[in-house]
Amino acid sequence: MHSREIFNIVKARRESLNVTQETLAQLSGVALRTLKQFESGKGNPTLQTLQKLGDALGLEVTVIIKNKGIN
Repeated sequence: MHSREIFNIVKARRESLNVTQETLAQLSGVALRTLKQFESGKGNPTLQTLQKLGDALGLEVTVIIKNKGIN
């Protein structure tokens, strides 16, 4: 999944819950500036930031690492 898709999922979920960016920042513990950058596609959030946002929005964040057989 590309970063843009993740940004869109988070924003769509926030909007579907009628939660403002300010409220999500408070609920998740993520700085408002960071959230705004993330939703505009300019940020590069850490896994910890994604987890905090996911927890606040009721989203599951899963990371899958696969060996593609490259030696």
